[in-house]
Amino acid sequence: MTGPLLEVTDLVVHYGDFQALYGVSLAVTDGETLALMGANGAGKSTLLNTVAGLRAATSGQVQFAGRDLAGMPAFQRVAVGIALVPEGRRLFPTLTAHENLLVGEYRARPGPWRLGAVYELFPFLEPLRDRPAALLSGGEQQAVAIGRALMSNPRLLLFDEVSLGLAPVVIQQLYGVLARITAAGTTVLLVEQDVGRALGAADRVHCLLEGRTALTGAASGITREALSVAYFGV
Repeated sequence: MTGPLLEVTDLVVHYGDFQALYGVSLAVTDGETLALMGANGAGKSTLLNTVAGLRAATSGQVQFAGRDLAGMPAFQRVAVGIALVPEGRRLFPTLTAHENLLVGEYRARPGPWRLGAVYELFPFLEPLRDRPAALLSGGEQQAVAIGRALMSNPRLLLFDEVSLGLAPVVIQQLYGVLARITAAGTTVLLVEQDVGRALGAADRVHCLLEGRTALTGAASGITREALSVAYFGV
């Protein structure tokens, strides 16, 4: 394949009469981690949900591995290699941790991520495998959500607010796991409010402001001052 793994071009998305994205374009190359940043309401989750097939675009194009995804439902996007770790985890509360992981296997591609590999990545989950998801802690639920996405063996992993509402020690653990996932070659599009975490984990940064691109560039070359201007438009 030549060109980016994911390419979003002039993406416009509405929620009824409300316009959430205004002609956003970005690209993510194979093996890269791109941090998508911005204040609440900037359009970050909308962009991820559109790439995942959970939200229809008004106009514009989403291409994955050179293939136009227009009209492709979410379950087929999983089958071609796109997986989402959604904001709020969205687990099945009455299913066990183990059963929630198995859900991710339904449309799985061939690859290394199977139950054994997920339990090796999150060893604290195996003793909890028979516990209903509703009775897990926030960090445990997030680990199951990440494991469920990995079970599909994605080429592109979409992370929406990985650290939201979690204790600092849990966030530290999850970002250690993220480093192992990306080191294995998985491409990541990461939504994160924690500027330090995002800059430390990403190769590049793309910042949105009120549905428009405000800043993009290499994470190592972006100052916090420039990012603050892009966040708040001042």
